[in-house]
Amino acid sequence: MSKEGLIAAKELKRLQTQSVRLDRFIGSHVSRLLKSDLVSVLAEFQRQNQVFLCMKLYEVVRREIWYRPDMFFYRDMLMMLARNKKVDETKKVWEDLKKEEVLFDQHTFGDLVRGFLDNELPLEAMRLYGEMRESPDRPLSLPFRVILKGLVPYPELREKVKDDFLELFPGMIVYDPPEDICEDSDEEARTDSDLE
Repeated sequence: MSKEGLIAAKELKRLQTQSVRLDRFIGSHVSRLLKSDLVSVLAEFQRQNQVFLCMKLYEVVRREIWYRPDMFFYRDMLMMLARNKKVDETKKVWEDLKKEEVLFDQHTFGDLVRGFLDNELPLEAMRLYGEMRESPDRPLSLPFRVILKGLVPYPELREKVKDDFLELFPGMIVYDPPEDICEDSDEEARTDSDLE
């Protein structure tokens, strides 16, 4: 990131609570950043989980003349939103992605679904899983295995995905964890908190 990018990032963070000044700064300075700087600032804010600023820069990037819809751009936004449990923003980004006809490959779908599951957003994860199933890409077993592992705390949802997996890959075996694996971790957490 260049010096201009660093200055812009610092100023954006400083102005994020002042919407009028923030919008003015975005219009006068951020929109003049080079492509690499703008994308770098967005990536840095994603790393820092600065959801509000990421959404602002997301809109700026999408308005740029050089912008082309990109699977990785959307994946990174969705993963950051999953980490921060931002369902409304996720829906907005997903709508934009659909309008721009961006297609994810099976591995990216698997990573996204797992990201939402790991961040305790099973409904969003299953919505993405539905999109994955409707994808024109040929199903692959690895993304299903990644999703199944993430679904261990959600046995009902796991059974549905497991049935789909066995239907698509009839010769494969699915590892089923012991029934009490989730209960054991809950008991350990309670025991640890009792000791404190």
